[in-house]
Amino acid sequence: MRDLVIVRNPDPDSRLPYLIRLPLGDDGLILRAGGTWPREKAIYCYPAAANEWPDEPEVVEQIPVRSCVRRGAAIDLVLDRARENRSQIVFTRARGRDAIFWQTARVRKQARPNVTTPTAHASGITALPIVVDSGERYGYRFPRQQVEIVKRRLACGDYAVEVAGTLHAAVERKSLADLVSSLLNTRLKYQLTELATLPHATVVIEDRYSQVFKLEHVRPAVVADGIAELQVAFPTVPIVFCETRQLAEEWTYRFLAAAYAAADHPAQEEPAVPEPTSAEVRAWARGQGMDVTERGRLRPDFRQAYRRPHP
Repeated sequence: MRDLVIVRNPDPDSRLPYLIRLPLGDDGLILRAGGTWPREKAIYCYPAAANEWPDEPEVVEQIPVRSCVRRGAAIDLVLDRARENRSQIVFTRARGRDAIFWQTARVRKQARPNVTTPTAHASGITALPIVVDSGERYGYRFPRQQVEIVKRRLACGDYAVEVAGTLHAAVERKSLADLVSSLLNTRLKYQLTELATLPHATVVIEDRYSQVFKLEHVRPAVVADGIAELQVAFPTVPIVFCETRQLAEEWTYRFLAAAYAAADHPAQEEPAVPEPTSAEVRAWARGQGMDVTERGRLRPDFRQAYRRPHP
């Protein structure tokens, strides 16, 4: 058995429509796969048991293999054809879980743009004090920047800077998958509602905008329309696509630094009306017959309802 065999997955409930069998070892290695070749992006794979291989498979492709060798955490695969012949199966971890990706050198280069981020201090700040939300898992560490990180619970956003003890600017970080799920379940709208109360806020996406139109399990137009509608509804909270995690981290650092530096010379404005306390909002909501909890974090729609009669 020296062929790469790709068949259709007979399991109708699986999100991975193909099974691939690699000529590795005595019995071969079987994986569920999201595609037949990583042409534009890496293909997510998942281990499959030998009994998942169908007795009468619907073969999609069967290509002779010149080389299939495991080297550490990767399998180098070379097919016996002129084009699209070299690829790699990578065993890694994503968001704390084991993951397998099938990729080519071109896809890997696209995913990691050939840039080096600068080490110069943003806005001339020697040590930027950044507050990181304590609920943020696998968060940015800003290893190339001079920052002072403090972890505690934030009212909104994942990364923020404070001025005179008050939240001044915040960044909400999201992967493309997080963006889609929070958009569809309306959680993103509530997050933008809270961010819009700050002088400076933004949402940063660790991916390209073009990837929205390559989504497979949701209509891309629904996501694109949802993003556009939120930008119209919340024009002071831009949604920024930063291509990679590294670039999103760099953009977050420089955005927060710029907001922090600008706070040293605020424009002349009318005195701001102080925000109502949670107790004031709860008391008002109960008087209006609303079902509000005794303690804990208030839902954003309660504060929105309070502001209508109290501009």
